[in-house]
Amino acid sequence: MSKFIDEVIIQIKSGDGGPGAISFRHEKFAEFGGPDGGDGGKGGDLYIVSDSRVQTLDKYIPLKIYKAKNGIHGGARNSYGADGQDEILKVPIGTEIIDLEEDEMIHEFLKDNEKILILKGGRGGKGNAFFKSSTHQTPRFAQPGEDGEFKKIKLSLKLLADVGIVGLPNAGKSTLLSKITDAHPKIADYAFTTLIPNLGVVKREDDSFRYTIADIPGLIEGASRGHGLGISFLKHIERVKGILYVFDGGNVDIEEEMKILQTELKSYSKSLLKKPFLIVLNKIDLWEDKDFTKEILKKYKHLGEIIPVSADKSINLDFLLEKLDELVLNLKKPKSKKKAKKK
Repeated sequence: MSKFIDEVIIQIKSGDGGPGAISFRHEKFAEFGGPDGGDGGKGGDLYIVSDSRVQTLDKYIPLKIYKAKNGIHGGARNSYGADGQDEILKVPIGTEIIDLEEDEMIHEFLKDNEKILILKGGRGGKGNAFFKSSTHQTPRFAQPGEDGEFKKIKLSLKLLADVGIVGLPNAGKSTLLSKITDAHPKIADYAFTTLIPNLGVVKREDDSFRYTIADIPGLIEGASRGHGLGISFLKHIERVKGILYVFDGGNVDIEEEMKILQTELKSYSKSLLKKPFLIVLNKIDLWEDKDFTKEILKKYKHLGEIIPVSADKSINLDFLLEKLDELVLNLKKPKSKKKAKKK
């Protein structure tokens, strides 16, 4: 099973150009044949492309140099050397490329099959045939190939999802994700079962409407300061359009837990609190008093819309999906542009 690697530093290099050839014609009836050294081939370019089938950066070895092929030497009889083969690195959607020397982002991949030229291959050197002139009939020199380019970069992955599931450890987020999407996360009855973010797809209405949901590993108080799993996975909720807060029905102090979650999100990025959200109260199957649900909804209705469910027993999940559909559809609606007022 692949490890979930969401950040790696690697070195990349485009191919060197092939050197030009120094050669002279040696023909039976041309004792002093002219120069016929061909040009060297161009070095291979280095591209990075986003691929929806790639989910992690685990295949990239830290500090390894990933190289395009060098151009081939020019040859006799004005033979051109072959160009070097390009190198194409595939990364998940949501990956940022950061130039470490310049400390700036080169590109961020937000859709599938984006192909970005990162380094150009070196030009091939000219062979001695190129330098022949009326004043210089027998040039005995050629150009070396141009060196390829080199960079040290950081690849940093932030999951790209429509909705992010946030909750304290053991709130039942993974079980919920497994019931409403096609994801199959690890599930157990202890905290921090989820040690990596999980991404699932909700498929609705004969697959004509779909959206993605990311299960972010459980937050605890102080996560933004490095406690528990720390902030290593908070970045994966940065790009979500909406948030699903999930609470454990066995501990119904929703207001206190909401305060903890929102404090950690705010400490990472204030913009996270501006995103639309739904509240899910999970594990209601544990309650003996069925009227307790009404009491809870009434007590905490000031926090927002609360949807009581049991992910484990599949209670009320259809209603939750209807609410998620509405949330996502509203998020995907194009924002109307305000017309300028006529003076």
